[in-house]
Amino acid sequence: MTYRENLSQDFPNQNVSPQQQSLAWLAIGGLIFLTVAGIFGGAGGLLRQIFPVASFIVGVFLYARYPTLYLGYTWWIWFLIALIRRLIDFKSGWVEPSPILVTPFLVTLITFYTFIRQLPKSYRMGGLPFILAIFSVIYGFLIGLVHFPPIVVVRTMLDWLTPVLFGFHIFVNWRNYPSMRENTKTVFVWGVLLTGGYGVVQYLIAPEWDRFWLIKTKLTTFGTPEPLGIRVWSTMHSPGPFAAVMMAGLILLFSSQSPMRIPASIAGYLSFLLSMARAAWGGWLIGLISMLSSLKPKLQKRLMVTILVMVIAIVPLVTIEPFATVINKRFESFSNIEKDQSYQDRSANYNRNINLALTNVLGNGIGGTWTVDSNGKLVPIVLDSGVLDTLFSLGWLGGIPYIGGLFLILYTVYQSSVAKSDPFANAARSIGLAIVFQLIFSSLMTSVPGVVLWGFLGFAMAAKKYHQHQQNSIHRF
Repeated sequence: MTYRENLSQDFPNQNVSPQQQSLAWLAIGGLIFLTVAGIFGGAGGLLRQIFPVASFIVGVFLYARYPTLYLGYTWWIWFLIALIRRLIDFKSGWVEPSPILVTPFLVTLITFYTFIRQLPKSYRMGGLPFILAIFSVIYGFLIGLVHFPPIVVVRTMLDWLTPVLFGFHIFVNWRNYPSMRENTKTVFVWGVLLTGGYGVVQYLIAPEWDRFWLIKTKLTTFGTPEPLGIRVWSTMHSPGPFAAVMMAGLILLFSSQSPMRIPASIAGYLSFLLSMARAAWGGWLIGLISMLSSLKPKLQKRLMVTILVMVIAIVPLVTIEPFATVINKRFESFSNIEKDQSYQDRSANYNRNINLALTNVLGNGIGGTWTVDSNGKLVPIVLDSGVLDTLFSLGWLGGIPYIGGLFLILYTVYQSSVAKSDPFANAARSIGLAIVFQLIFSSLMTSVPGVVLWGFLGFAMAAKKYHQHQQNSIHRF
């Protein structure tokens, strides 16, 4: 059997024409119509139940027939689900917890089939880091079932498992790397433009549905429900996850040649700064340094020109009101960090929990960082640290393989020369490094930040595998 025949069997329908994609876009368009009609037609209660199921069905269809479109579809579900929830609650009444929030987990869990199907040969591909992480999460799940209510454990399991499965799916589909790369570049250009633009609007006018949600949740750390008072979280759940996604998108824009990258950068950087997420700002800087230090001189010059153009376009906006004062005040906190309330809270949190975490060999299990309040509501215990969260949930037995998998991927991709000539691969590994850097400050291994982390680590590994295969093919002929 030839290489092309093998490729067509393992990864069917990867190269479909725009005409053949019409059925896929019809399914996506139908879901969009259903969502808009349900929200503005006053059928939010019904939509809460239908939307997760409909989204899952569309996801299965795309996964089976249009794998590259499935990838973009999954990104967009993660980007928009929180906004869809807020619109439904605003129009049809507040519901907590909202069943619609399970949607991105269901759509991403489709990749569990990839894991089952590819597991026997994934080790030979170089997939050991993903296998270590997945089985570490399964270990934490089993330990959690011993100590906590099943609903709490299953809910937290979704947070931990889906990102690693998504990254594994991208990696094992390495033969399809070029089309996945182009799809993801397009998704993030438009994602940064639209979610960044919405973030600026959110700050300036504070839409009613965002104010309604902020009042209901009583999350005072997200600002006040009024124009110029919101700490931007855009279409997502909170400023931290939004900043993680925006940081990744802004780094990825450096590898894009799309004419939309300049307006996307303007909206993206402005909303990124308005999120007030200092750890994400630091992560962006780490990612940028990684990119610049890895490219060939010709590509470095091109990147420097891109940065210069972006600076010229963005700096005037952040130096005028109503943006300058609030952004400058946040930057000034770096010079007096010891007196910053957020820094003090994080330090106190570390002092309270670090000894407990370090002596917890078996771990509390997944679900150990959630509790049930006096009203019977499931609420998270805020640790503000990926390191603490991992040690509490997985202990040393599960935490070492999980963290080891992360660092093994970073070591592998930073030993490769692929990033010198492939700007997207360079951006992917830089995004992974930038988020790992932030694990000291935030729990970014789960939910949408985790999907970004493991997704781009999957891309970095897929790029390495794909380019190695291309070089070997050239040498054979």
